[in-house]
Amino acid sequence: MKIEERALGRFLKWWGPRGGLAQFHRPTGTVGHVVGWIMGRRSSNVARNRWAVRLLDVQPTERVIELGCGPGVAIAALAARASRGSVVGVDHSAVMIRQARHRNRAAVRAGRVRLVHAPVENLSLREGPFDAALAVNTVGMWPDPTARLRELAGLLRPGGRIAVVSQPRCPGATAATSAAAATELAGQLTDAGFEHVRTEMLDLDPPAACVLGRVAPASPATPTTATR
Repeated sequence: MKIEERALGRFLKWWGPRGGLAQFHRPTGTVGHVVGWIMGRRSSNVARNRWAVRLLDVQPTERVIELGCGPGVAIAALAARASRGSVVGVDHSAVMIRQARHRNRAAVRAGRVRLVHAPVENLSLREGPFDAALAVNTVGMWPDPTARLRELAGLLRPGGRIAVVSQPRCPGATAATSAAAATELAGQLTDAGFEHVRTEMLDLDPPAACVLGRVAPASPATPTTATR
């Protein structure tokens, strides 16, 4: 696995400056299928997604949404945890939706996973409210991320949780790059109205940052004053 990871790393360093990064942002066509294959099998990607799902602490009956689900690695981990609940995956790439559907075909057939081809700024969903939301290495590509996060908060139930992850893939990225990304994400979540924002780091190269937050819980009902 380490040999495969190093080989993929060398290939991506060569391919990225030659147009490969655009395909990771919006995979299309035959090249997009190759990108999905890499994203679904690169060991650091798999570890990062599964780690984020563990931090989100999904329970068996919960409803969960992932924005930018890619080839469906995290969707599979979410569906395994939400065994009596449901998972919705959204991606703006038709290629990624097809790969995610193939990877999660049993859960899709069982009705526990639904995959939606749509941009994050134009969502129309019937499953909400959701208990938890996940976005891995996608928030930085959203138009007006704070506005999108605010909209996402509106899809969550009171007290609902969110995890947003960044593992910078720019050339020369270091632990400092990851820390700066985490600080930016934390600020965006706070500005979008999330509470109890905290950051966890995963020791990869470069490190992955997961910023977690919660929607404010429902206010207790005001007691009614008895009349005499």
